[in-house]
Amino acid sequence: MSKIAAFVQVQDKPGIAEVEIEAPATFDHIRHALKGAGVEIDEETALFIDEHEEPLHHGHKEPVGHLRPGSCIHVTHCKKVKVRVHFQDKTIDRAFPPGAKVRAVKQWAVHELKLNHTDAGEHVLQLCGSTKQPPTDTALAELTDGRNCEVCFDLVPEKRVEG
Repeated sequence: MSKIAAFVQVQDKPGIAEVEIEAPATFDHIRHALKGAGVEIDEETALFIDEHEEPLHHGHKEPVGHLRPGSCIHVTHCKKVKVRVHFQDKTIDRAFPPGAKVRAVKQWAVHELKLNHTDAGEHVLQLCGSTKQPPTDTALAELTDGRNCEVCFDLVPEKRVEG
């Protein structure tokens, strides 16, 4: 039987683990691979593949069609992450799947705030109340804390060093 190599990112745990999952992968195959990596899941735990909108259903017997080699399995208590973006005097909100990347949030914010291409390129997302600007390939699940399923960003000018 062939195997799929995938990555696992667990909410509140630093780093990424690699697992091998029997193919074609069912929920039980994924659960078994996670257990082998020391990751326990319960009925409260949601599993998302990459940036997929919906979590895997516990006990689902059919193969998980969207699991590919190199996919990232997000293990989280969040079914959605409520995102708030502040820009000047405007605030916008939307729920994203936990696997959504910061890049997707910025694209949405630029569209909703009707920024032109030049302005969009000169701004970055920064976590509210901090100076941390997460890389654009960061999954939102990495930015949540504990069971808090919210992330707040300020859309700020990108600092440039000239000289």
